[in-house]
Amino acid sequence: MSDDVAIHVRGLRKAYGDTVAVAGLDLDVHRGEVFALLGPNGAGKTTTVEILEGYRHRDAGEVRVLGADPTEASPHWRARVGIVLQGTGEFDELTVAEVLHHFAGFYPDADDPDKVIARVGLAGKARARTHTLSGGQKRRLDVALGIIGRPELLFLDEPTTGFDPEARREFWDLIRDLSAAGTTIVLTTHYLDEAEALADRVGVIAGGRLVEVAPPNSLGDRQEALATVSWRTPEGTLESAQSATPTALVTELAARFGGEVPGLTVTRPTLEDVYLRMIGHQ
Repeated sequence: MSDDVAIHVRGLRKAYGDTVAVAGLDLDVHRGEVFALLGPNGAGKTTTVEILEGYRHRDAGEVRVLGADPTEASPHWRARVGIVLQGTGEFDELTVAEVLHHFAGFYPDADDPDKVIARVGLAGKARARTHTLSGGQKRRLDVALGIIGRPELLFLDEPTTGFDPEARREFWDLIRDLSAAGTTIVLTTHYLDEAEALADRVGVIAGGRLVEVAPPNSLGDRQEALATVSWRTPEGTLESAQSATPTALVTELAARFGGEVPGLTVTRPTLEDVYLRMIGHQ
């Protein structure tokens, strides 16, 4: 395992009775990258992440996270890893500030709780009891708890569930800031636009196997796929054609129409199109 690899997995297997959840998975996640793990429910995504976090034992395979086996990791290792689960817990009678200051005491080099509160957008709620927070604000508190220990590696499980569109974009900025500071981030999400906006690479799991790992813009040979060029005819009907050379086709259309092409669009398969094809969606 080289120094630039934060997560190293070879031949990972996990079964629950006769049901194989993870079937021989290989994966490397590089230090400092944002890696998005995509897959439908039941594909093995959650089991894989829980093994990496040290919450679940594997049946077979080699796993190293920050150089250690998660099932045998020390408290020092756990202090280097931040985890944001889909739901962290309830602290109804405590304020946001009290929760963060309490959890900061568990880490040898914790961040300033008040700065973390501001960083996740809860400065105006620092004195509010957590049971008064909205769903999105509680999610921000979960994230604050995940980063209070200044983790080298951060696991984010569906981090923006319950966020409105503006809050999601603000959270994306936080993830970019953490990545720019050198934090390695493993993100699971069902929002394909989130994966495309944040991830350096994405991995698609289906049937317990890793189908492909690639940057979002080249997953499933997106860059090589035919482009669909659409336009409106003088009669007002919509026509379209697929082309490997869309620029040439648009130039031809512009000459035919004597300038602007009415209703012109040029599209290639989206990340969602590629993802759905990979997981066998019909």
